Amino acid sequence: MNGNDGEEEEQPGFEIGLVVRNRILRQEDDSIDCMEVLLKELRHVGFTVETVRGFTDGFIKLSATLERLGQAAADLQLRKPTYIGIDLPFQWEDVNAFVRQPDGKLFSWCERFRCYQHMLYGIRNRSQSDISLKLDGRELVWKIREPLLQTLELEGILKHVFPLHDEVKRKKLLKSWVLNKRNYTNQDIDDMYSYFGLKIAIYFAFLRMYARWIVFPALLAVIVQLVNFGSMQFLVLPVFFTSTTLWAVLFFQFWKRKNYSLISRWQINCSVTAGQGYKFLGMECTSLKTRLELLKAMGDRNREKAVYQRYEWFGHLVRFRNNALIILGIVCLQLPFELAYAHLYEVLKSDITKFALTAGYIFLIQFFTKLGARVSVRLIKYENNENSQFQADSLVYKVFGLYFMQSYIGVFYHALLHRNFLTLRQLLIQRLIIFQVLENVLEHSLPYVKYSIKKYRAVRNKKHRRTASGGKKVHFHSKVEKEYLKPAYNASIGDELEDGLFDDYLQLALQFGMIMMFACAFPLAFVFAAVNSFTEVRTDALKLLSMFRRPVPRAAATIGAWINIYQFLIVMSICTNSVLLVCMYDQERKWQIEPGLAGILIMEHVLLLIKFGFSQFVPEEPAWVRARRVWNAEQVQDACAKQLLKSFPSREKNFEEKKVE
Repeated sequence: MNGNDGEEEEQPGFEIGLVVRNRILRQEDDSIDCMEVLLKELRHVGFTVETVRGFTDGFIKLSATLERLGQAAADLQLRKPTYIGIDLPFQWEDVNAFVRQPDGKLFSWCERFRCYQHMLYGIRNRSQSDISLKLDGRELVWKIREPLLQTLELEGILKHVFPLHDEVKRKKLLKSWVLNKRNYTNQDIDDMYSYFGLKIAIYFAFLRMYARWIVFPALLAVIVQLVNFGSMQFLVLPVFFTSTTLWAVLFFQFWKRKNYSLISRWQINCSVTAGQGYKFLGMECTSLKTRLELLKAMGDRNREKAVYQRYEWFGHLVRFRNNALIILGIVCLQLPFELAYAHLYEVLKSDITKFALTAGYIFLIQFFTKLGARVSVRLIKYENNENSQFQADSLVYKVFGLYFMQSYIGVFYHALLHRNFLTLRQLLIQRLIIFQVLENVLEHSLPYVKYSIKKYRAVRNKKHRRTASGGKKVHFHSKVEKEYLKPAYNASIGDELEDGLFDDYLQLALQFGMIMMFACAFPLAFVFAAVNSFTEVRTDALKLLSMFRRPVPRAAATIGAWINIYQFLIVMSICTNSVLLVCMYDQERKWQIEPGLAGILIMEHVLLLIKFGFSQFVPEEPAWVRARRVWNAEQVQDACAKQLLKSFPSREKNFEEKKVE
């Protein structure tokens, strides 16, 4: 096939930015030649290069042609779906055989970013000797086979590599996702996938579907709150609780179907990942001793089996130990602290004292949460997780345990121990409305404040230098520098394993748990959650498009560990609402199994049965996705069978060879 057909795709703008020390961009300085070498090497590998002088740093903007990206994809052996239904390693010569993206491009943003990284860090010293680079009167040694960017990073010359916003596409997304007054939850998710990548697109698809579905329990909550059902009023809360539980179960089953549809539509290979054994054969385990044992055992099948089993169970034991340490820390440190705050809040009478107590509590709990997150990250490094996604999921489970205790233990205290439903509703209003509004304001204002402070410092430093040299007024005109001064989209617990979506998912999960677990105590919480969900679709899009740098794309085809956290919260809501109904109907605290209380217990068990049985009633994978997957598997099997048959010598040829002998 003619590879030139791929050139029909429009040439992209600058997509990658390099931040370097401003002084090395001065070409007239003879004491510096590392910049000249860097620019020469970047152009040699196929980059289109543009340099920009900023106030505090220098910037290099990069782009590459489709053909050069295709060559990098071929070097990476990037597997892409073809029109015959088989995922094959990409080859530029056969470009027309590969399926294009929904926006017509050959490569997705995740794939293009991988190709850019390969091109950048593939710049190595391929000569037969070390190369000396000049910098400020001293020499830097670029060693044989060493990546140039790694050398410059270690010397502090190269400060950062980050993706650049595409102004045309960014404004288009702002218009469709933020400024569109007609469609609140019907924006084109393909545009978000093409611009931000898979993981962020999956988040917005989930948030958009959640905003649509939560309208039903919100309307039901308004009816429960406003309508008087007379003699049937005692059945209103059990019916509402049952309806919201069924709603939650159905929502997540249909979300799984939607998730499968999206990854099939975007041609994402969602096959089951290799287990620990395959990872072990790939020599990706971290223990040097285990590697040596594996090499010795390859000739002995029994020995190999023993090494596999020891590696597998050692990983399970390490994860169990880490989880036990986190749980022990929560029970011994955080639980007494949370109970002490809840008890003091109950016994104190002065509102001023309660406010001061809450302020001190918020300050201390942030310290505990960050400390727990750091400990969790350190523990995860010793686990034998499959890949970075498994590590991120393990971190999510551990950190969510800290936030779960922080968010719900005080509410449980007032609801179950004191049965003070007035204080319980006040706490729910406080957590859902006041804290949520303040958190949203801080979430969307802090990035702008950080950007303004960095911009002010940069302009002030430039003014001092201009004033000392008699220069003119300073103007901030570089778009790439403005973009670099924006904060990165990182998680509050650190950016080693998670990006800023961790905080967005966490906020949504805590809100979901609050409205579900205390649905009987405060039905109107669903109304606030519905309003907040519709608002989040636009504010989160605005935040990503205007307040942060363009995030580094991450390939995550599902919402990961959060789906299991939501399932856990549904089970918890069945138990807590059943207990709340018992407390409401058993005002005298006799705890007698009367018909009403027995009915609540039966209802709890029925709902738990329905929760775990609905997965059989509503299949997770749509029939058309399953049919396409089976057809693709058959195509692969047929191709492999034909290839194997061609590799066998024919019977006639073998007969003739024997006859000659």
